[in-house]
Amino acid sequence: MAEEEVVVKSFKDLGLCDQLLEACDNLGWKQPSKIQVEAIPHGLEGKDLIGLAQTGSGKTGAFALPILQALLETPQAFFACVLSPTRELAIQIAEQFEALGSGIGLKCAVLVGGVDHVQQSIALGKRPHIVVATPGRLEDHLSNTKGFSLRTLKYLLCCDLLVLR
Repeated sequence: MAEEEVVVKSFKDLGLCDQLLEACDNLGWKQPSKIQVEAIPHGLEGKDLIGLAQTGSGKTGAFALPILQALLETPQAFFACVLSPTRELAIQIAEQFEALGSGIGLKCAVLVGGVDHVQQSIALGKRPHIVVATPGRLEDHLSNTKGFSLRTLKYLLCCDLLVLR
């Protein structure tokens, strides 16, 4: 007998908790996108993922929602780090995390060049849950910001990697 295909019609069908369902609703997200349907269940199981999808397809939600649900289950500082190749993308990713986590007290720090290093150090001193950074600025803070490390990290994401063939 063939396996029945499960049709996903809502974020609730993906197994997200009530706080995150409310966050999706507040953002006007009515139905999950294809990448979200494919990635979120695996992310909720803690599996490693590689996701490929076009700009605007919901990739950030696909990885942010499982991370936020895991954070709700085990709250701690420096829970996840997202590496971004550009300052602009890092800021966009942080904004999405902050929007999704606004109802759960999420703290997020953005580490990018062109922004005051001292202000970023102060943000790290507040022990954020999520750090979104460009690689160079992250390395700079790991080397020069007293008390900052990623030893407790549970999730590391690399966004928009360049793959050479």
